[in-house]
Amino acid sequence: MNRNILFSIALLLTLAVSTVFSGVSNAASNQLLIEVEIPRMNVAEYHRPYVAIWLEDSNRKATQIALWYDLDMKDNEGAKWLKDIRQWWRRIGRKAEQPFDGLTSATKGAGKHTISVDLNAKELKALAAGDYQLRIEASREVGGKEVVNIPLTWPIKASDYPLKASGNSELGDVLIQVN
Repeated sequence: MNRNILFSIALLLTLAVSTVFSGVSNAASNQLLIEVEIPRMNVAEYHRPYVAIWLEDSNRKATQIALWYDLDMKDNEGAKWLKDIRQWWRRIGRKAEQPFDGLTSATKGAGKHTISVDLNAKELKALAAGDYQLRIEASREVGGKEVVNIPLTWPIKASDYPLKASGNSELGDVLIQVN
């Protein structure tokens, strides 16, 4: 092959690869990372908590982010206990269509768990600019209930992050970052 043709092919491949990687880089910067710690408890009877995470505006309109509950119970019996996540149930749960496809995962054990939220998701792009609360609520059978509220401004600006908060019993540290 001619040297000019080889050079042109190499240039096109370089441009294609750099375009792909710049797209990945831009996509990655549109993620909200929410790290939630479930504390280890030294109790006689321990059950993993049900956890709901949502955004709430000043009018109490809620946008669901995640829901962790027992998906493996026979006949979807785990869903019957969702009402124990009281604030979430009043804002979202009782009106929401079940099952909560795309939002749910199994309950989590002790440790730090990270959720990656796509800021370009249709539900989030439709949010009006303003002040919001990120709410994380945990409820545990034969245990307690706790809600951690983290104020944030929408739309998200990376310069405002990271944000940190801590629970006192059912939830540990919460860290919110933009990636």
